[in-house]
Amino acid sequence: MRSALSRTLFQASRSWQPSTTLRPLTRLSYSTTTTTHGAHHIQTRIPPKESVKNGHRFKEFDLNDRVYAITGGGRGLGLAMAEALMEAGAKGTSQLSTASTASKTPTQTSWPQKSTQKPTTAAAGVLPNRVRDDAEVNNVFAEIAGQNKRLDGLIAAAGINHLQSALEHSQTAMNEVMQINYNGVFNSATAAARQMFNYQQKGSILLIASMSGLIANKGMTSPVYNSSKAAVIQLARSLAMEWGRHGIRVNSLCPGHIITPMVEQVFQQNPASRAVWEAENMLGRLAYPEEFRGAALFALSDASSFMTGSTMLIDGGHTAW
Repeated sequence: MRSALSRTLFQASRSWQPSTTLRPLTRLSYSTTTTTHGAHHIQTRIPPKESVKNGHRFKEFDLNDRVYAITGGGRGLGLAMAEALMEAGAKGTSQLSTASTASKTPTQTSWPQKSTQKPTTAAAGVLPNRVRDDAEVNNVFAEIAGQNKRLDGLIAAAGINHLQSALEHSQTAMNEVMQINYNGVFNSATAAARQMFNYQQKGSILLIASMSGLIANKGMTSPVYNSSKAAVIQLARSLAMEWGRHGIRVNSLCPGHIITPMVEQVFQQNPASRAVWEAENMLGRLAYPEEFRGAALFALSDASSFMTGSTMLIDGGHTAW
């Protein structure tokens, strides 16, 4: 029986001839076309580049006219991601002031001076101490969506840290960290989804967690912060399960150590931390916020259309030892 099977396979291999209809891969190009319920919005074939004047490559990364909200978009990682979305064509929205005397009405944010592209508005930045207010977050997101008649997604980047050992950690500090890092992310994600449902708009939500939600960091004693980020990772999975069939994708991003204002505060309290952190990853250095622009664009665009409930770990190899 084995010899008969071998003869059959041998004859089949001899009779095979290359297809004359195959074309070199380099002659093919693809684009993303947004459809209401279509499953084939990725890799829709378009004419070869030489036949298309000013051909648009990687159209699945195009965010033209889309509207996103970004919490914590006023500095650090959130700001870098906001700039990336704007550069890819996303419309801008508004920012809440942290001043106690300021109006609760969202106000326009000025575009950073270093940017060469200056849209009329900037990306939304609901600042950390405001995301805990569920009613306010919902009102802001409703206004953003109402002005644009759509909301395509969210980056929830607002967060704080608190360095304290478990036995000395106060309840006040614990509540502060959890209310912003977890409650605030939950409030932002549900407020965004509420508007996406309201306007029947499919899209993507990215929750900023941390590799600290997966490991305990040498040189950083912060049990509550670590726990809050672990909760964000699980929240992303849970919301992805709830909203996936409605066209809303939810993922989390776990960055390694990044040089941000929040991290600089850690170094002020514990100067030795920097050397420890640099030695603990495979690249021997800390990350810059701009190194996560591509991850944000990938997660919020159609390029990641089949990704939900996932955790993107970008840590310079810190957790891969």
